[in-house]
Amino acid sequence: MLNAYPSNRRPSLGGSSWIDLADPTDAEQSAFEQAFGLRVPTREELSEIETTSRLRSERDALYMSVPLIIASQEGAWTIAPTGFVLSKNILLTVRFTRVAAFDKVAAELSAAEKLEPAEAFTQIMEEIVDHMADQLEATANDLDSASQIVFRENVSSRPSRESGLLRRLMMRTGRTSERMSHLHYTLVCLERMAKFTTDRCREWIGPEQISRLQTIASDIASLVQFVEDLISRVQLLQDAVTGIISIDQNDIVKVLTIASVVGIPPILVVGIYGMNFKYMPELDWPWGYPFALVLVAVSIALPLIWFKLKDWM
Repeated sequence: MLNAYPSNRRPSLGGSSWIDLADPTDAEQSAFEQAFGLRVPTREELSEIETTSRLRSERDALYMSVPLIIASQEGAWTIAPTGFVLSKNILLTVRFTRVAAFDKVAAELSAAEKLEPAEAFTQIMEEIVDHMADQLEATANDLDSASQIVFRENVSSRPSRESGLLRRLMMRTGRTSERMSHLHYTLVCLERMAKFTTDRCREWIGPEQISRLQTIASDIASLVQFVEDLISRVQLLQDAVTGIISIDQNDIVKVLTIASVVGIPPILVVGIYGMNFKYMPELDWPWGYPFALVLVAVSIALPLIWFKLKDWM
């Protein structure tokens, strides 16, 4: 789909300031290239990770790309390769996924009488950064709730239920860690784009846009620090969950170990008196059977008392 802004100039691509190609067809790409003489980057080019591929200059135009993080209504996050081609006369954006930040800026600029490409680019960058800040706030709140679960005082008395809860929490924080890694890389790319634009386009970008782009770079730097803090929190929660699961497993093993050790002496006593020898003095004792029962009870009590004195139970 090809969208031209301001929208009142849509019949003439040459009179537009911002062309937005959303999952474009070959015909739409050709129309743009013929109208402005600039090349439309392919999806493969937008997905390359080298810095020289993401930020370069061709024919007095800046070619920039960034892997945006898109959150769906179901909660799933996807990576959306997005490209920007910025020149003095036109801004081209290329995307293959719906991006809410683009739609919001388009609604604000669709009725504008006059629009500078640098102004459209700056507004898009500001909206993307604001949207990512909202995503980070939501992630921070999610980590707060996870932290309350991990470090709560009242713990379920059923180890199986507690272990299942912690296992699900481990998977949840693992997905969060992966998302934070993607967000960190996206923010780094956006910061490089802002600095790259201010360095290369000072001759034809107004001082207001330069100042706003510098502010965007500063905001991104603070968000990068916030992401690093969230990644540290995720690591702490994962370590805590792993430690709690390990402690629960050790408690279970300890109980089984004590039970097996306590059970050895009475088994030995019963085994001795279960031998079928002809001459066993206890067979003729009137109190032989009660003596064996008392001996079994004592053999159970002594290990339990010893474990209790050692504070192992």
